[in-house]
Amino acid sequence: MLSFLLQNHEIWHYSGYKTQVTADFFYEIHSEWDLAKLQEAFQFSKKNNLPFLIIGWGTNILFSKSRFEWVVIKNSISGWEYNEEKKILHTYSNESIWEISEALETKYNQPIWHRFIGLPGSIWWAIFGNAGCFGLETESNFLSITVYDMDQWIQKNLSKNEMQFAYRYSLLKEKPEFFILSAYFDLSKINEKYSSEVDNIHFREHKQPKWNCCGSFFKNPSRDISAGMLIESVWLKWYHFGWAYWSDLHANFLMSDSQSCKPSDLIGLIAITQEKIKKEKGINLINEVKII
Repeated sequence: MLSFLLQNHEIWHYSGYKTQVTADFFYEIHSEWDLAKLQEAFQFSKKNNLPFLIIGWGTNILFSKSRFEWVVIKNSISGWEYNEEKKILHTYSNESIWEISEALETKYNQPIWHRFIGLPGSIWWAIFGNAGCFGLETESNFLSITVYDMDQWIQKNLSKNEMQFAYRYSLLKEKPEFFILSAYFDLSKINEKYSSEVDNIHFREHKQPKWNCCGSFFKNPSRDISAGMLIESVWLKWYHFGWAYWSDLHANFLMSDSQSCKPSDLIGLIAITQEKIKKEKGINLINEVKII
């Protein structure tokens, strides 16, 4: 047993749904100096045949049960800098994409990431799922990423092409052995999927719920067909299953009553919704939020 691993550690606050969850083993990495312990923890998990999970802020994950006999690692490596002359952003993985976007505007008069203001989550989460909103995606200004391959225990630098970005997808989803350290972004010009005149700050303030959720749950089947519209069309907006429900403010926001909601309530509502929309609309809804 490794002395630095915390046992029976509550991790419920690392998911936006705030359901009660405990991990058998837990460790939080705060700096590159902790990477040696990351390797030890990874080897410990393999030796004891335990699943190994790396999490960030948890703004895009749903824990599907109340206890995990796993080794859970929290990535908390932080810090960022912006080169005004070259317009290059270098950021460690645990930094808030929202806070960086605001600071770029207020301190450096750099508005390229304006649409990311209000977007919850860390840089590593944004890269992992190619997060985006209103035509701007994380890949838009992405240059490269530095990861540690825990299988080989070597540092690797991956280019934008190597990351295989697609809608809410990156190579990292296929590489659980990669620990995300830092990334570079070129903010010298706007690269957007499509232009948008939406006031994202007003939209998030008035049209999206803020508590006990992880943002949009399902991927939109297309730009013209939104998951929220489909959920509304089958009369599931505000529908409750146990203490889980779809928000009346935005139908694609899966919500929980944090004190009473169980992971099984959330999983049950997801299954009901997917089945009903498949039956009535012939569309398979795919979750954007990662179910653990």
